[in-house]
Amino acid sequence: MAFVNDLLSSKPSEVWTVGPRDMVYKALQLMAEKNVGAVPVVDADGNVLGVFSERDYARKVILHGKSSQATAVEELMSRPVYCVSLDDTTETCMQLMTDKHIRHLVVCEDDRMIGFLSIGDLLKSVIDTQNAQIKDLENFIVGARS
Repeated sequence: MAFVNDLLSSKPSEVWTVGPRDMVYKALQLMAEKNVGAVPVVDADGNVLGVFSERDYARKVILHGKSSQATAVEELMSRPVYCVSLDDTTETCMQLMTDKHIRHLVVCEDDRMIGFLSIGDLLKSVIDTQNAQIKDLENFIVGARS
């Protein structure tokens, strides 16, 4: 069983963010530059207000005829924000994502954001765990035949 702490230690520590009054276009530029599909939206004090994703853009800008250069991120960001702690398991995170129909979680410690997880991060962890279990079972079977 993997924990959020394990996931964060295996990925870059920097979390790229945007402000609520930033234009959608600026958020899209940042996401393209950093090759990420979503960014937390934070205020000047570092409080997480929402999450802005490519999905928000596709569903709330393009389909509603809005302009990404004239629309603030706060108009489109997804909320509420769901937080997990370093001690939560990947299973807990996946269950929360499934129940809330979300693809991103903020990792919090003492009410401050310290990380950001995507469904892809969690799936990678599950696949890595399964591959390790398969390898262990293969080694056990080979050892049992010797």
